[in-house]
Amino acid sequence: MFKKILIANRGEIACRVIKTARKMGIQTVAVYSDADANALHVQMADEAVHIGPPPANQSYLIVDKILDAVKQTGAEAVHPGYGFLSENKGFAEALEAAGVAFIGPPSGAIEAMGDKITSKKIAQEAGVSTVPGYMGLIDDAEEAVKISKEIGYPVMIKASAGGGGKGMRIAWNDTEAREGFESSKNEAANSFGDDRIFIEKFVTQPRHIEIQVLADKHGTCLYLNERECSIQRRNQKVVEEAPSPFLDAATRKAMGEQSCALAQAVGYASAGTVEFIVDGEKNFYFLEMNTRLQVEHPVTELITGIDLVEQMIRVAYGETLSFGQKDVKINGWAIENRLYAEDPYRNFLPSIGRLTRYKPPVEGDTAEGCIVRNDTGVYEGAEISMYYDPMIAKLCTWGPTREEATEAMRNALDQFEVEGIGHNLPFVAAVMDHPRYISGEISTAFIAEEYPDGFGGVTLPAADMEMLARVALGLAAIEFDRKSAITGQLRAKPQVLAADWEVAIGDAHVPLSISVRDGGRITFEDGVSMALAWRAGETVAQAEIGGRTVMVKVDPISQGWRLRWRGADLKACPRSLRAAELAKLMPVKLPPDTSKLLLCPMPGLVVRINVSEGDEVQEGQALAVVEAMKMENTLRAEKQGVVRKVNCEAGASLAVDDVIMEFE
Repeated sequence: MFKKILIANRGEIACRVIKTARKMGIQTVAVYSDADANALHVQMADEAVHIGPPPANQSYLIVDKILDAVKQTGAEAVHPGYGFLSENKGFAEALEAAGVAFIGPPSGAIEAMGDKITSKKIAQEAGVSTVPGYMGLIDDAEEAVKISKEIGYPVMIKASAGGGGKGMRIAWNDTEAREGFESSKNEAANSFGDDRIFIEKFVTQPRHIEIQVLADKHGTCLYLNERECSIQRRNQKVVEEAPSPFLDAATRKAMGEQSCALAQAVGYASAGTVEFIVDGEKNFYFLEMNTRLQVEHPVTELITGIDLVEQMIRVAYGETLSFGQKDVKINGWAIENRLYAEDPYRNFLPSIGRLTRYKPPVEGDTAEGCIVRNDTGVYEGAEISMYYDPMIAKLCTWGPTREEATEAMRNALDQFEVEGIGHNLPFVAAVMDHPRYISGEISTAFIAEEYPDGFGGVTLPAADMEMLARVALGLAAIEFDRKSAITGQLRAKPQVLAADWEVAIGDAHVPLSISVRDGGRITFEDGVSMALAWRAGETVAQAEIGGRTVMVKVDPISQGWRLRWRGADLKACPRSLRAAELAKLMPVKLPPDTSKLLLCPMPGLVVRINVSEGDEVQEGQALAVVEAMKMENTLRAEKQGVVRKVNCEAGASLAVDDVIMEFE
């Protein structure tokens, strides 16, 4: 077995590979850019080599720098993770020429499957069902429009070398086809160094289901069941689960066998994924094959008990698979939520900055018989950079059933603390409680259909609001006791907590009366009993109310508490009846008027300004394009107006809320 491997990647996947290598007794080498000098993967590895400036195209994407690091450290093999050089044929060939093992597939398989146009042709020849589309290269936006019309809208515009949602757009008309082609081409060039584009028919209401394949160098290829990846935003997966709640055994077998046929047709050997779209009648169509490890691989590991990274390493070393297709089982259910540095309240725009608080839930077995796993590459105090993918962590849960795995995920999300940046924890928490997700009736259009105006937060049922109001009053009672015990904190003696209260929580006002209290245990006048485990300074409170245990994130604010639970973010203020009466007379502070300003919604680089001073613009018109975390974001006019002043130009680096332009 290899004695030392280098991980040509960063973040959570580098940490993930290091964990398995350590388990196998293999030493590891990390590589890092200036921005990652203090990164977790650098701290975890046995050795680390600096490879350049923050931009990936000056560090992680430079083959020669990775090869130099291999030579410096004497690494015998390289694991590429995903993204970056993981599907770069030239990189695999360069390692082979240097006598270094590539922990991935042969370069021929990368070439065949890495080009989405070529891969579709090979899939057709291998007997795999494919989506109708135009497989030739497209020269410009006008040709893209012409082809889109011939195929028939809607169409999917995709980068030939793409992945991870980069270089991908859905177009429903000529304008979107033209704009989508330009953006996809630019993103593809920036992310993959390859700006070739193709177009295919977009199947409406599809499910995105993928098959995990595992093949050795001795002719054996297995399929490790499927993953459902239908909940996506901008073609970027957000929630994945295994198995799919939609497939039956016959469809699973057919998809698995076709996936293995395709893998064997290109001489594949490693752990890769064949992706399909599946319609409501369980007809499935080949999308692409990712020859590298997928982001969502943990859910497959959780239901099969197979460590995919370990198998990749063993295959690269030349070992045969130690198990057969009949040994691959489906044990229970697993769910993955991707935690992104994206602010759901600002249309999921990227957020960068320092993690002032980062406390994931405890990993391992839970009291309810489930499992919590968190793959991450950050720590409290680490900085989320603008140069790389916005993923912070992948939170996974396993349970004997889908319902139990989902409930375990809800509880884990309730305990996951992230502060300092915008993040999508509230959103994925909302998804886990959404009736459509619970039913399993999902598609890739789920987010667009259920959140057409974006995510505005969670509205809890009245019973849950009342429960949180009781928690807030319990917090106030514990804080009252603490202050009573500190000399000078409260004046009157003896100190007795009032019995009657009103808790202002969100837009609700909940009257509550305390009957009996003993520290954190309260019995209310209506007979409800609550035991609250919390001490001043703690950021999570555990409450047992009517046989139900809940974990609520807690932060003190003026006059009360900020409570976060199940995706809801609420201000709760327990007040005496007189104080509540007076509080209702206080004027509401209005936000400043920014209706005549175009503000930069995220830290990023201005790619282009589409209008000039004095131009009249229409509602929905593209005004500017800002790039952040490898994605282009088009900023549009919210209403008709005239541009009075443009405050920046292409190439400018902007912070959140910097004024891009002003209107008359």
